[in-house]
Amino acid sequence: MPLNPEFVGRSFAPSAPYEVGREHIREFAAAIGDHNPAYHDAEAARALGHPDIIAPPTFLTVLGFRRPNGAITDPDLGLDYSRLVHGEQGFRHHRPVVAGDRLISTSTITDIRVAGRNELMTITSEITTEAGAAVSTVTNVVVIRGTAPQQEG
Repeated sequence: MPLNPEFVGRSFAPSAPYEVGREHIREFAAAIGDHNPAYHDAEAARALGHPDIIAPPTFLTVLGFRRPNGAITDPDLGLDYSRLVHGEQGFRHHRPVVAGDRLISTSTITDIRVAGRNELMTITSEITTEAGAAVSTVTNVVVIRGTAPQQEG
């Protein structure tokens, strides 16, 4: 079943706040093999002008796992999750993620397009602090395999 194209432009309710802890950052940095001291040691981060340890640039992927957005879970979209694979992801950071941040994500489906027998859906998420300060704009493209409407030929 194809995705519902009427979802393009639809935004979903903001996520509950996600509190970024030092250990979250340290564990993520260790998992990706990044030993940058600013990701592990508060004093090293402060020496670089940050208030606490900072997160690696791709850390915000954890929000998608911890706080799935409404775009993926809305049954009216017609998404068969068993056919979904990750396509690409991009980050436009406005400032580093810092331990102690309480982050909120608001997601919008910004595109649905056909590529062969597949559909590609772009979800853009604005990540802010609980106080509303911009942190990052995250763009995620997912591929839904074999659901594209087929043209008769």
